[in-house]
Amino acid sequence: MSMDGLTAQVLHAVAQQREEIVALCAELVAAPSVNPDGDTREMADVVTRALTDRGIGSRQKRLVPTMPSVVAELDSGRPGPHLVLNVHLDTMPPGDESAWTQPVWELTRTDGRLYGLGMGNMKGAVAAMVTAAALLAEHQGTWRGRITFTAVSDEVVFGDNGAAYLLREHPDLYGDALICGEGPGFRRLALGEKGVLWVALTAEGPAGHSSAVQRGRSASARIAQAVARIDDLTGRTGTLPPELAAMATSEDDPDPGLVLTANVGTLTAGTFVGQMATGAAAEVDLRLPPGIPAEDALAMVENAVADIESVRVRRLKGWDANWTAPEAPLTRAWDVASRAVINAPPTYAIRLPASDASRWRREGVQALCYGPQPTWSAGIDDYADEDEVLRCAALYTLTALEYLRAP
Repeated sequence: MSMDGLTAQVLHAVAQQREEIVALCAELVAAPSVNPDGDTREMADVVTRALTDRGIGSRQKRLVPTMPSVVAELDSGRPGPHLVLNVHLDTMPPGDESAWTQPVWELTRTDGRLYGLGMGNMKGAVAAMVTAAALLAEHQGTWRGRITFTAVSDEVVFGDNGAAYLLREHPDLYGDALICGEGPGFRRLALGEKGVLWVALTAEGPAGHSSAVQRGRSASARIAQAVARIDDLTGRTGTLPPELAAMATSEDDPDPGLVLTANVGTLTAGTFVGQMATGAAAEVDLRLPPGIPAEDALAMVENAVADIESVRVRRLKGWDANWTAPEAPLTRAWDVASRAVINAPPTYAIRLPASDASRWRREGVQALCYGPQPTWSAGIDDYADEDEVLRCAALYTLTALEYLRAP
C-alpha cells in the first residue's frame, strides 16, 4: 500500500476512534499518579487494560512496588530499526486545588478542551500513544523492524524507578530512535531540551540575640545575598550549534528554550525570629540552554557567590542540553507526517522542562518530543485540546510508519 493510502487510513481510523480516545483520557485522569509520592499502580493498570483491549500484550516492570512501568513490544518479523514510543504515567501535583475552575480528578469535556490533572502532561499523550500502538499493530505488514511502547513511572522528579531502571536492566530499550509524548507547547516539535543543574547552597553566621546583628553577617543575610546573585543569572543565553542555527531569535525577544533560568526552589534559615540565624540553606534549579553546559553553569554559580563569607555550593545533579539534528532520519520522518496531518512542516523548539527523552539522546539515540500540552508547561486547570490529542495519535503513527517503512 502507498503511504498516501496508509495516511488516509490512519487519519480516518483516528477520527473514527474519537469517543474511544476521550473515554481513555477520562480513565487516565481518574487514576491518581501524583509524584511525589509517585504511585502509578492505577495508571499502569488502566494502560495495561487499554492495550489488552486493543489486542496488544504487555508486562509491568517495577523496581519499587508502587511504581510500575508498562512495556509492550511489536515485531514486524523483518529486519529494521528499533523505534521506542515513550510516555510517562506520573503527573505533577495539582497545586492549590481551590484555584482550579475545573474538577482536578475527573475529565471535563467542554469547548473543545479536555480538562483534568495531567491532560497536558501527559495523560493526553498516553491515550494518543496507546492509539498509535494499536494502529501500528493493525498495519504491521507495512513496516519493518520493531517497536517498543514504554509508559514509565517516576519521570516527574527525574527519579530512578522508571525509565532509568528499565534502561539499566534492559539496555536494548535504547533502540535506534524514540518518540516521546512530552509536548514543548504551542504545537511545536522539540528536537531537544534544556539541560538541568540542581545545586544546594549553605551559609553560616554567628550566634546571638537579634539585637546584636551586624549588616550582612547572619546566615540568613548571607544566603539571601547568594540567591539574589544566582537569580541574576536568569536571562543569559547560550551559543547555538550550527545545526540549530535556524532557531535563532532576536536578542530583544529570545526564545525561552534558548535562555538560562535559575529558580530558587527551597530556602530555609534560622530557628526563631529573635535570634540570629546560624545556618541557612537553599536549593536552586537551573535550566540550561544549548551552549551552556552544566559545568559552565556550576562555575557561574560558584563565581557569583565566591566573595560571600561562608557560602558553599554543592552540585546535586545535572546534565547538558541535548538535541536531535533536523537532518536525522526520525526528524525527516516527522516532517513527512506533519505535512500529511497539518499540511505544514513542524516548528522546531527546545523544551523548557526536562524529559526522559534526554536519557536516550545522551546515549546518541535520536529522540523527538511532541504532545498535546498547549503552553510552556502544565499548571492550574491543566488541559489539552481534544483535536490535538487526536492529531498526536496520527502524528505518532505516521512518523513511525515513515521511519520504519518497508521497502
